Amino acid sequence: QVQLVESGGGLVQAGDSLRLSCVASGRTFSSYAMGWFRQAPGKEREFVAVITWSGSDTYYAGSVKGRFTIGRDNAKKTVYLQMNSLKPEDTAVYYCAASEVLTTSRDGMDYWGKGTLVTVSS
Repeated sequence: QVQLVESGGGLVQAGDSLRLSCVASGRTFSSYAMGWFRQAPGKEREFVAVITWSGSDTYYAGSVKGRFTIGRDNAKKTVYLQMNSLKPEDTAVYYCAASEVLTTSRDGMDYWGKGTLVTVSS
């Protein structure tokens, strides 16, 4: 089992930056690819970013590419999501997820956190 706890959400203005963190506990963190997903009110949960177990490769949704950066620190069992140039449409609950196999599909994730709310005002 892997337990994931997100933090760092909050209310910001358009153009601001925010960094989300996700701390893992349980089984070997470095064995898992880690991803961030988000769910806006009334919408389905969507892929944001994913990073390989070693941190050598990252993938992003087109809507956040160039503005968001995913990173990880395996020694701290933590994955980050640096979000810059935030837009009102980035408003959502952001979820951290872990998977044994690298994937951008929410159905392919094995473990989920409970989420942290990010609200971007215009």
